[in-house]
Amino acid sequence: MSLDKPNNGPARSMLYDPTEHRIRSFVTRAGRLSTAQARAFDELGPKFLIGYKKEPLDVAQAFGRTAPVILEIGFGMGDTTAHIAKLMPEKDFIGVEVHTPGVGSLLKQIGEQDIANLRLIQHDVFEVLNHMIADGSLDGVHVFFPDPWHKARHNKRRLIQPAFVKLLCQKLAPGGYLHLATDWEDYAVQMLEVLSAEPELTNTADGYAPQPAYRPLTKFENRGIKLGHGVWDLVFTRK
Repeated sequence: MSLDKPNNGPARSMLYDPTEHRIRSFVTRAGRLSTAQARAFDELGPKFLIGYKKEPLDVAQAFGRTAPVILEIGFGMGDTTAHIAKLMPEKDFIGVEVHTPGVGSLLKQIGEQDIANLRLIQHDVFEVLNHMIADGSLDGVHVFFPDPWHKARHNKRRLIQPAFVKLLCQKLAPGGYLHLATDWEDYAVQMLEVLSAEPELTNTADGYAPQPAYRPLTKFENRGIKLGHGVWDLVFTRK
């Protein structure tokens, strides 16, 4: 388990789909909702939760304005996402997550913190990217602490694979950035290899990047650092 993940938290697990010869995220992950999370779904879901449709998303209509768009894949319980969106009101953020309590948690934070520049989609990220996100429309993509699938025989289930990175590049605008973070060193090595091999990407650092100021340390990350665990950030831009 990654440091950013309590047992009821993030849900960025992937499974190989032999029928489509690709990695696929779970379409939904049920979980027990708190009363406050359920209320957030009822009261805030109609405005901030975007239903999956097999057609391009009208981002300007969804936010009521035109602004740079950042996609976060697998936001877990949403603490980091809420922090960054609140920090950057000039940008619009779309979070994709399959874990129901996580979506409820972030909806609750949207209401509590009055975050207007954030919309959520609860669906398989591959289908969202392929059908709802227009090519060249994203100014940034965040993937923080995806499931490391640490056993070697499970490494093929990891999210960061060449085909997925190529898809992300297709959705990024020229100059757009891809920011990954992991607390699993073996996965960090794989991430660096995969991103460095993608011809459309340029590394902003000599290897791993310093932690960008906008990404906060979570309580789980802080706990790991105190135990001597490492955290690796990677920031690449599209040519």
